[in-house]
Amino acid sequence: VLLALFLARVLGQIFAATLAPSWLPPMRRWYSGLMPYRYLLPAQIVFLVIMAAMTVSVAHESAPLGVEAPAVGTWVIRASYVYALGMVVRSVRYARTPPERRGVLIPIVFHFVLATFLFTYGRALSR
Repeated sequence: VLLALFLARVLGQIFAATLAPSWLPPMRRWYSGLMPYRYLLPAQIVFLVIMAAMTVSVAHESAPLGVEAPAVGTWVIRASYVYALGMVVRSVRYARTPPERRGVLIPIVFHFVLATFLFTYGRALSR
């Protein structure tokens, strides 16, 4: 589900950038601009490939990404907490900023999706 959500985000972003359908938010709402889109999209595609490999490996309990590894799982879970905490801080800053100076919300939401994916993957490794 988390992989599908992130895939939907990437596809939505591509559609917003290329077709600009009226039922999607405009492109300026899809990313913060911290990384140029020409670099962001390939990075997101790499993330999707890695996330898919992680998901399939866990489902089949196959090496190298899906085998039980409690120490690695604990590290990944802790990293997910740090990642999510960073997004909580970013969310608070977003909420406290006047509307005319706010950044974008969509990336914050999907960073929570990625943090939750990491948490879930860490739990799978810790089983």
